[in-house]
Amino acid sequence: MRNTKKLLAFALAALMLAGTLAGCTPKTPAESPIPSESAPPVVEPTTFDLAVNLASEPQTIDPALNSAVDGAIMLNHFFEGLIRWIDDGAGNATLDSGQAESYDKTVNDDGTVTYTFKLRSDAKWSDGQAVTANDFVYAWQRLATPATAADYTYMIDMVKGYNEVFYGTPTGQFEDVTDEETGEVSQAEVMDYADPSTLAVSAPDDGTFVVTLTYDCPYFIEVCAFPAAFPVRKDVIDAAGDQWTFDVATYIGNGPYKMSEWTHNSYIKAIKNENYYEYDKLGPDSITFQLMDDANAILSAFNSGTLQFIEEVPTDEIATLLAGGELHIVDYLGTYYASFNVEKAPFDDPRVREAFSLVIDRNYIVENVTQTGQLPATGYVPSGTYDADGPSGDDFRTVGGDYYSVAAEDYEANCEKARQLLAEAGYPDGAGFPAVEYLYNTNDGHKAIGEALQQMWQTELGITVSLGNQDWAVFLQNRKDGNYQIARNGWIADYNDPCSFLDMWYTDGGNNDAQYSNPEYDALIDAAKATAVAEDRMDAFHKAEDILIGQDKVLAPIYFYTQKYMLDPTIQGMYYTPLGYFFFGYTSKTA
Repeated sequence: MRNTKKLLAFALAALMLAGTLAGCTPKTPAESPIPSESAPPVVEPTTFDLAVNLASEPQTIDPALNSAVDGAIMLNHFFEGLIRWIDDGAGNATLDSGQAESYDKTVNDDGTVTYTFKLRSDAKWSDGQAVTANDFVYAWQRLATPATAADYTYMIDMVKGYNEVFYGTPTGQFEDVTDEETGEVSQAEVMDYADPSTLAVSAPDDGTFVVTLTYDCPYFIEVCAFPAAFPVRKDVIDAAGDQWTFDVATYIGNGPYKMSEWTHNSYIKAIKNENYYEYDKLGPDSITFQLMDDANAILSAFNSGTLQFIEEVPTDEIATLLAGGELHIVDYLGTYYASFNVEKAPFDDPRVREAFSLVIDRNYIVENVTQTGQLPATGYVPSGTYDADGPSGDDFRTVGGDYYSVAAEDYEANCEKARQLLAEAGYPDGAGFPAVEYLYNTNDGHKAIGEALQQMWQTELGITVSLGNQDWAVFLQNRKDGNYQIARNGWIADYNDPCSFLDMWYTDGGNNDAQYSNPEYDALIDAAKATAVAEDRMDAFHKAEDILIGQDKVLAPIYFYTQKYMLDPTIQGMYYTPLGYFFFGYTSKTA
């Protein structure tokens, strides 16, 4: 939409300049134009450009392929699902209708559940084309297809037909498979993968999207608001292939903003989507996602007014910023942990993993390093995650209890047990332990935690651990591929249910960075997903966590997250969900 006021100002200026240049003789007072009291002065419209920092260069901004919170925040501005997050009026995000104006839920006689979504008639893509139910069908089939290689494919595993599409069925034939590391050849049964149309999603007409679930999944509506379930355009992806997200011309979305520029490793700029149904309610004319990872530079840019929102600040500035009320702390449903590659020695031994976990002084880290109200982690699923009684009862962590003590007086006993375990594993006092690296993504906070862990492992176990850091996108790929020994990790809930934390460790799961596999664990996750009975689901999930942390010691949980941020006090209307998403599209700026 053109800015008609600005064009008018330019036209008037041009006419005045033409009159001045038409002759060199100045006009007499009688010839001078007389200002009209009834004509108001032309006022240039002001623009509202919001600049925020979430992280450095994202690994991907493809809705199906993204698995990072920073990418999800961007995607929530570029795309919209059947359901969306809106402001509850107090700065908190709550679920509401999005591309679907309504839906019906039917429990079928065979126990399956059918959802019928009616799309809003004014839903459009950023190029003006109408959003149709087939766009959702394509996106969900693409997510489930193994060739897409989406980390979050399991997000829709409750949809009928998912297993046939993703896992396939055995054919009874075998083929040779060569291990890339050892060169050993083994045989694997050939799988027959079903056509994606087997997935129980359909479009009876352009405005109706139908999904059938194998059971009554309690968090399904939250899944409908999750980025992996956002619609994408088949014609665009067919034409541009894997490069569709990198070109402004092909990065077609259906959200409130659209991408106008991407200068890699510098910024991604979004402008209002004139085809969005709430265009007139949107705030910033542009949102610039500045791609930075140096905490000192980030804080400096905020203090100078270059950035209006940041999440990262230098560790040594936290106490001062908190005391001054400039640094805000909000709830964040997640766990920060050290991830072990359980397929590679020496961390293929659970005794070694447990020893490394026990000597972590979690109290020291939250009190002296992070300093923003985090809780020492006593398990993997964090406090605040619902159990069988939902938000009205005890949470999952309270019901599940603690897997080790974080009491200060018990730390030395934990360390003594760790040294015994290490000796049993063949490394008394750390003797003979191989070279080990702790890998983290470039960030002052992660570095400080890595240095603290390094000191604890050296002091209490006699083991020297080197530190390595990588840019965000590179780090994510290496961690996903298992190219590490110990890695910084963290998981934020995708919805408030323990399933969001536990199903990721399923064998060959897209987010299973530890390369972990245990059939007994998988069976419990399957059992939890096969029933809608809350008590039975939670019983299976608690038993699964008992295996993951209590028995196999796959991870070393460190703390339960809180979220910190700084916001320019002139910015109003930002809202947030403890899943980690900040929303900037409806903000305003005061003088």
